[in-house]
Amino acid sequence: MAIRLLISDVDGTLVTTEKVLTPASVAAVARLREAGIAFAVVSSRPPRGMAMLVEPLAIDTPMGAFNGGTLVNPDLSPIEARLVPDSAARTSFDLFEQRGVDTWVFADGEWLLSNPTAHYVPRELRTVQFPFRQVDDLRPYLNRAGKIVGTAADFALLGEVEAELQGMLGPTAAAHRSQKYYLDVTHPDANKGTAVHAIAAHLGIPVTEVACIGDMTNDVPMFEVAGFSIAMGNGPPEVQARAKVVTMANDADGFAHAVERFVLPQAA
Repeated sequence: MAIRLLISDVDGTLVTTEKVLTPASVAAVARLREAGIAFAVVSSRPPRGMAMLVEPLAIDTPMGAFNGGTLVNPDLSPIEARLVPDSAARTSFDLFEQRGVDTWVFADGEWLLSNPTAHYVPRELRTVQFPFRQVDDLRPYLNRAGKIVGTAADFALLGEVEAELQGMLGPTAAAHRSQKYYLDVTHPDANKGTAVHAIAAHLGIPVTEVACIGDMTNDVPMFEVAGFSIAMGNGPPEVQARAKVVTMANDADGFAHAVERFVLPQAA
């Protein structure tokens, strides 16, 4: 097949475990551009949490935030946004409270939380590179959320909550882990498959000529849509099984390896 666009996940894929964009990844994106292949990113991050990628990667395509629920230009100006339905937001919040899972709400361009000492707050600060705002009660913000996150250091617990919440929400919202420790709740149409369609349409490229790369269950919807799919070596086996090929781990420059081995040879 001919590839004219590569769409990449960010955490666990484009950057290392320590959230570093390596020189090899930067060089790989430049090689894509030289070969005439467009490059875009889709992430569970909020739009502000991807701003630091724009300059080093010379991103000039729409970016998908909140697992594709929000589409923005490289200057972060909005293209379209889908919020978590209010009933689904409240169901998720109540279940997280019952199961002892910390809750974060991303709404109105802010990262809102009640417990600033939660286990993964320092990691998220390093990732998104903007501060949280502590509030006593998250409920007033639930009806304006682009994403609600349940976070826990007990990965098994969060896996149980993921399955339970998916059953409770049904078609009213999407609930998928973007990392072992993050369970994201978004609009039902806010998935990376939808983002692939939207970005490809914006660029006038058929999805059959799109390649995608990712590492977690929230990346599987784009595997199902794109013409060619690549799983990261650090992804769980069930995710790797859903992709056409598997590259090396993110801490071994798996993104750059995938570009050189799988994508550039199929440049249109």
